[in-house]
Amino acid sequence: MTTLTNRYEFVLLYDVENGNPNGDPDAGNMPRIDPETGYGIVTDVCLKRKVRNYVEMVKGDAAGYRIYIKEGIPLNANHVEAYKAVNLPTDDKNFKAKRDDVQRARAWICANFFDVRTFGAVMSTGLNCGQVRGPVQINFSRSIDPIVQQEVTVTRLTVTREEEADKERTMGRKHIVPYGLYRAEGYISAKLANDPTKGTGFSEEDLNLFWDALINMFEHDHSAARGKMATRSLVVFRHDSDLGNAPSHKLFDLVKVEKNKEAMPARSFGDYTVNIDRTGLPAGVHLIEVL
Repeated sequence: MTTLTNRYEFVLLYDVENGNPNGDPDAGNMPRIDPETGYGIVTDVCLKRKVRNYVEMVKGDAAGYRIYIKEGIPLNANHVEAYKAVNLPTDDKNFKAKRDDVQRARAWICANFFDVRTFGAVMSTGLNCGQVRGPVQINFSRSIDPIVQQEVTVTRLTVTREEEADKERTMGRKHIVPYGLYRAEGYISAKLANDPTKGTGFSEEDLNLFWDALINMFEHDHSAARGKMATRSLVVFRHDSDLGNAPSHKLFDLVKVEKNKEAMPARSFGDYTVNIDRTGLPAGVHLIEVL
Protein backbone atom coordinates (compact mmCIF):
# COMPACT_ATOMS: atom_id res chain seq x y z
CA MET A 1 0.00 0.00 0.00
CA THR A 2 1.08 3.57 -0.70
CA THR A 3 2.10 5.58 2.36
CA LEU A 4 -0.08 8.58 3.22
CA THR A 5 2.12 11.69 3.06
CA ASN A 6 -0.35 14.61 3.23
CA ARG A 7 -2.61 16.03 5.89
CA TYR A 8 -6.26 16.53 4.87
CA GLU A 9 -9.38 18.23 6.13
CA PHE A 10 -12.83 17.87 4.61
CA VAL A 11 -16.33 19.34 4.70
CA LEU A 12 -19.23 16.97 4.04
CA LEU A 13 -22.75 18.19 3.24
CA TYR A 14 -25.65 15.74 3.27
CA ASP A 15 -29.39 16.12 3.64
CA VAL A 16 -32.49 14.29 4.83
CA GLU A 17 -36.02 14.59 3.53
CA ASN A 18 -38.93 13.20 5.56
CA GLY A 19 -36.71 10.96 7.63
CA ASN A 20 -34.85 10.57 10.90
CA PRO A 21 -31.09 10.87 10.28
CA ASN A 22 -30.04 9.92 13.82
CA GLY A 23 -32.57 9.07 16.52
CA ASP A 24 -31.87 9.85 20.18
CA PRO A 25 -32.68 6.83 22.41
CA ASP A 26 -32.90 9.16 25.43
CA ALA A 27 -35.67 11.14 23.73
CA GLY A 28 -37.95 8.42 22.38
CA ASN A 29 -35.82 8.10 19.23
CA MET A 30 -36.69 11.65 18.13
CA PRO A 31 -34.16 13.25 15.77
CA ARG A 32 -31.22 14.60 17.78
CA ILE A 33 -31.33 18.31 18.43
CA ASP A 34 -29.43 21.03 20.25
CA PRO A 35 -32.06 22.11 22.80
CA GLU A 36 -30.66 25.66 23.08
CA THR A 37 -30.66 26.49 19.38
CA GLY A 38 -32.92 23.96 17.65
CA TYR A 39 -30.18 22.88 15.25
CA GLY A 40 -30.16 19.22 14.30
CA ILE A 41 -27.27 16.97 15.36
CA VAL A 42 -25.89 13.73 13.97
CA THR A 43 -23.17 11.94 15.93
CA ASP A 44 -19.80 10.91 14.53
CA VAL A 45 -20.64 7.32 15.51
CA CYS A 46 -23.65 7.37 13.16
CA LEU A 47 -21.56 8.36 10.14
CA LYS A 48 -18.75 5.94 11.01
CA ARG A 49 -21.28 3.10 11.12
CA LYS A 50 -22.39 3.94 7.60
CA VAL A 51 -18.78 4.05 6.40
CA ARG A 52 -18.15 0.65 7.99
CA ASN A 53 -21.24 -0.83 6.37
CA TYR A 54 -20.26 0.49 2.94
CA VAL A 55 -16.69 -0.82 3.17
CA GLU A 56 -17.95 -4.23 4.30
CA MET A 57 -20.40 -4.30 1.39
CA VAL A 58 -17.67 -3.41 -1.13
CA LYS A 59 -14.81 -5.47 0.28
CA GLY A 60 -16.54 -8.29 2.14
CA ASP A 61 -13.92 -10.22 4.09
CA ALA A 62 -11.07 -9.30 1.76
CA ALA A 63 -7.67 -9.34 3.41
CA GLY A 64 -6.97 -6.06 5.17
CA TYR A 65 -10.55 -4.77 4.93
CA ARG A 66 -12.42 -6.62 7.63
CA ILE A 67 -14.59 -4.68 10.09
CA TYR A 68 -13.73 -4.80 13.81
CA ILE A 69 -16.96 -3.29 15.19
CA LYS A 70 -19.47 -5.61 13.57
CA GLU A 71 -22.89 -6.84 14.56
CA GLY A 72 -22.86 -10.30 16.09
CA ILE A 73 -19.07 -10.47 16.61
CA PRO A 74 -17.83 -9.90 20.20
CA LEU A 75 -14.83 -7.58 20.18
CA ASN A 76 -12.83 -9.90 22.40
CA ALA A 77 -13.14 -12.66 19.80
CA ASN A 78 -11.02 -10.48 17.50
CA HIS A 79 -8.42 -10.14 20.24
CA VAL A 80 -8.20 -13.93 20.58
CA GLU A 81 -7.70 -14.20 16.82
CA ALA A 82 -4.94 -11.59 16.96
CA TYR A 83 -3.10 -13.39 19.75
CA LYS A 84 -3.25 -16.66 17.86
CA ALA A 85 -2.01 -14.98 14.69
CA VAL A 86 1.13 -13.62 16.43
CA ASN A 87 1.70 -16.85 18.42
CA LEU A 88 0.69 -15.59 21.87
CA PRO A 89 -1.14 -17.84 24.36
CA THR A 90 -4.88 -17.28 24.62
CA ASP A 91 -5.89 -19.58 27.50
CA ASP A 92 -2.95 -19.31 29.91
CA LYS A 93 -4.24 -17.39 32.94
CA ASN A 94 -0.70 -16.87 34.22
CA PHE A 95 0.45 -15.22 30.99
CA LYS A 96 0.77 -11.46 31.11
CA ALA A 97 1.39 -9.79 27.78
CA LYS A 98 4.40 -7.51 27.68
CA ARG A 99 4.50 -4.22 25.81
CA ASP A 100 6.05 -5.82 22.73
CA ASP A 101 3.40 -8.56 22.77
CA VAL A 102 0.59 -6.01 22.88
CA GLN A 103 2.25 -4.02 20.10
CA ARG A 104 2.42 -7.07 17.84
CA ALA A 105 -1.25 -7.89 18.43
CA ARG A 106 -2.15 -4.23 17.86
CA ALA A 107 -0.21 -4.16 14.59
CA TRP A 108 -1.96 -7.33 13.38
CA ILE A 109 -5.40 -5.86 14.04
CA CYS A 110 -4.50 -2.60 12.28
CA ALA A 111 -3.30 -4.54 9.25
CA ASN A 112 -6.47 -6.63 9.05
CA PHE A 113 -9.30 -4.33 10.11
CA PHE A 114 -10.06 -1.25 8.03
CA ASP A 115 -12.08 0.57 10.66
CA VAL A 116 -9.37 0.24 13.33
CA ARG A 117 -6.61 1.70 11.19
CA THR A 118 -9.03 4.40 10.04
CA PHE A 119 -10.93 5.48 13.17
CA GLY A 120 -8.95 3.79 15.93
CA ALA A 121 -10.24 1.65 18.80
CA VAL A 122 -9.78 0.80 22.47
CA MET A 123 -8.83 -2.89 22.54
CA SER A 124 -7.78 -3.43 26.16
CA THR A 125 -10.68 -5.67 27.20
CA GLY A 126 -10.12 -9.41 27.43
CA LEU A 127 -6.76 -10.14 25.82
CA ASN A 128 -5.04 -6.76 25.72
CA CYS A 129 -4.38 -5.49 22.20
CA GLY A 130 -3.71 -1.91 23.25
CA GLN A 131 -5.28 1.30 21.99
CA VAL A 132 -5.28 2.91 18.56
CA ARG A 133 -5.78 6.59 17.88
CA GLY A 134 -7.19 6.71 14.38
CA PRO A 135 -5.87 9.16 11.79
CA VAL A 136 -9.43 9.90 10.59
CA GLN A 137 -11.66 11.88 12.93
CA ILE A 138 -15.14 13.30 12.27
CA ASN A 139 -16.96 15.99 14.25
CA PHE A 140 -20.64 15.86 15.12
CA SER A 141 -22.74 17.05 12.18
CA ARG A 142 -24.94 20.10 12.64
CA SER A 143 -27.79 21.28 10.46
CA ILE A 144 -27.38 24.54 8.59
CA ASP A 145 -30.69 25.81 9.99
CA PRO A 146 -32.85 24.80 12.97
CA ILE A 147 -34.87 21.67 12.24
CA VAL A 148 -38.44 20.66 13.01
CA GLN A 149 -38.89 17.42 14.96
CA GLN A 150 -42.15 16.10 13.55
CA GLU A 151 -44.10 13.16 14.91
CA VAL A 152 -46.26 11.49 12.26
CA THR A 153 -49.05 9.08 13.20
CA VAL A 154 -49.41 6.02 10.97
CA THR A 155 -51.94 3.19 10.86
CA ARG A 156 -51.37 -0.51 10.41
CA LEU A 157 -54.08 -2.79 8.98
CA THR A 158 -53.17 -5.65 11.30
CA VAL A 159 -52.55 -6.28 14.97
CA THR A 160 -49.69 -7.77 16.96
CA ARG A 161 -51.39 -10.03 19.51
CA GLU A 162 -54.14 -12.59 18.95
CA GLU A 163 -56.34 -11.04 21.66
CA GLU A 164 -56.47 -7.87 19.55
CA ALA A 165 -57.77 -9.70 16.49
CA ASP A 166 -61.15 -7.97 16.70
CA LYS A 167 -59.54 -4.55 16.18
CA GLU A 168 -59.51 -3.23 12.65
CA ARG A 169 -56.13 -1.55 12.87
CA THR A 170 -53.44 -0.30 15.24
CA MET A 171 -51.71 3.04 15.44
CA GLY A 172 -48.03 3.89 15.39
CA ARG A 173 -45.71 6.89 15.17
CA LYS A 174 -42.76 7.90 13.07
CA HIS A 175 -40.34 10.69 13.89
CA ILE A 176 -39.07 12.71 10.96
CA VAL A 177 -37.35 15.89 9.89
CA PRO A 178 -39.30 17.40 6.95
CA TYR A 179 -36.00 18.65 5.54
CA GLY A 180 -32.55 19.28 6.92
CA LEU A 181 -29.14 20.00 5.38
CA TYR A 182 -26.31 18.84 7.63
CA ARG A 183 -22.63 19.75 7.68
CA ALA A 184 -19.86 17.52 9.04
CA GLU A 185 -16.18 18.41 9.25
CA GLY A 186 -13.30 15.97 9.50
CA TYR A 187 -9.55 15.57 9.78
CA ILE A 188 -7.01 13.11 8.40
CA SER A 189 -3.53 12.98 9.93
CA ALA A 190 -0.66 11.44 7.98
CA LYS A 191 1.41 11.55 11.17
CA LEU A 192 -1.03 9.33 13.03
CA ALA A 193 -1.15 7.01 10.04
CA ASN A 194 2.62 6.56 9.77
CA ASP A 195 4.09 7.01 13.26
CA PRO A 196 6.70 4.22 13.78
CA THR A 197 5.16 3.05 17.08
CA LYS A 198 1.62 4.46 17.15
CA GLY A 199 0.77 4.55 13.44
CA THR A 200 -2.03 2.47 11.97
CA GLY A 201 -0.81 2.05 8.39
CA PHE A 202 -3.75 4.00 6.92
CA SER A 203 -2.76 4.37 3.26
CA GLU A 204 -3.60 6.29 0.09
CA GLU A 205 -5.71 3.32 -1.02
CA ASP A 206 -7.59 3.45 2.29
CA LEU A 207 -8.11 7.17 1.82
CA ASN A 208 -9.65 6.71 -1.64
CA LEU A 209 -11.98 4.05 -0.25
CA PHE A 210 -12.95 6.42 2.56
CA TRP A 211 -13.84 9.19 0.08
CA ASP A 212 -15.88 6.67 -1.90
CA ALA A 213 -17.69 5.62 1.28
CA LEU A 214 -18.59 9.21 2.21
CA ILE A 215 -20.08 9.77 -1.24
CA ASN A 216 -22.03 6.51 -1.46
CA MET A 217 -22.80 5.51 2.14
CA PHE A 218 -26.42 6.69 2.00
CA GLU A 219 -27.12 4.96 -1.32
CA HIS A 220 -27.12 1.56 0.37
CA ASP A 221 -28.61 2.63 3.69
CA HIS A 222 -32.12 3.59 2.61
CA SER A 223 -35.01 2.70 4.88
CA ALA A 224 -38.50 3.98 5.66
CA ALA A 225 -37.22 5.44 8.95
CA ARG A 226 -34.33 7.38 7.41
CA GLY A 227 -36.32 8.78 4.52
CA LYS A 228 -34.44 10.29 1.61
CA MET A 229 -30.80 10.91 2.54
CA ALA A 230 -27.97 11.80 0.17
CA THR A 231 -24.45 13.18 0.14
CA ARG A 232 -24.60 16.55 -1.60
CA SER A 233 -21.05 17.89 -1.47
CA LEU A 234 -17.60 16.77 -0.36
CA VAL A 235 -14.92 19.46 -0.26
CA VAL A 236 -11.38 18.31 0.56
CA PHE A 237 -8.33 20.36 1.57
CA ARG A 238 -4.97 18.70 0.91
CA HIS A 239 -1.83 20.05 2.55
CA ASP A 240 1.59 19.84 0.92
CA SER A 241 3.08 18.35 4.10
CA ASP A 242 2.17 15.70 6.64
CA LEU A 243 2.12 18.29 9.46
CA GLY A 244 -0.08 20.68 7.52
CA ASN A 245 0.27 24.20 6.13
CA ALA A 246 -2.67 26.00 7.77
CA PRO A 247 -5.02 25.65 10.78
CA SER A 248 -8.05 23.52 10.06
CA HIS A 249 -10.59 26.07 11.32
CA LYS A 250 -9.39 28.63 8.77
CA LEU A 251 -9.98 26.12 5.99
CA PHE A 252 -13.44 25.23 7.23
CA ASP A 253 -14.34 28.93 7.25
CA LEU A 254 -13.72 29.04 3.49
CA VAL A 255 -16.80 26.88 2.87
CA LYS A 256 -20.02 28.77 3.54
CA VAL A 257 -23.56 27.51 3.08
CA GLU A 258 -26.36 30.06 2.89
CA LYS A 259 -30.09 29.66 2.50
CA ASN A 260 -31.70 31.52 -0.37
CA LYS A 261 -33.88 34.34 0.93
CA GLU A 262 -36.97 33.18 -0.92
CA ALA A 263 -36.72 29.66 0.57
CA MET A 264 -38.79 29.91 3.76
CA PRO A 265 -38.64 27.24 5.02
CA ALA A 266 -36.05 25.24 3.07
CA ARG A 267 -37.33 21.99 1.61
CA SER A 268 -34.56 20.96 -0.80
CA PHE A 269 -30.83 21.26 -1.42
CA GLY A 270 -31.64 23.75 -4.16
CA ASP A 271 -32.83 26.15 -1.48
CA TYR A 272 -29.20 26.62 -0.43
CA THR A 273 -26.08 28.02 -2.07
CA VAL A 274 -22.59 26.66 -1.33
CA ASN A 275 -19.83 29.24 -1.68
CA ILE A 276 -16.11 28.39 -1.50
CA ASP A 277 -13.64 31.24 -1.03
CA ARG A 278 -10.80 30.06 -3.26
CA THR A 279 -9.02 33.42 -3.02
CA GLY A 280 -8.48 32.88 0.70
CA LEU A 281 -6.81 29.50 0.28
CA PRO A 282 -3.50 29.52 2.24
CA ALA A 283 -0.20 28.70 0.53
CA GLY A 284 0.60 25.01 0.55
CA VAL A 285 -3.07 23.94 0.67
CA HIS A 286 -5.00 22.67 -2.34
CA LEU A 287 -8.79 22.47 -2.65
CA ILE A 288 -10.37 19.39 -4.18
CA GLU A 289 -14.10 19.20 -4.85
CA VAL A 290 -14.61 15.44 -4.78
CA LEU A 291 -18.36 15.92 -5.19
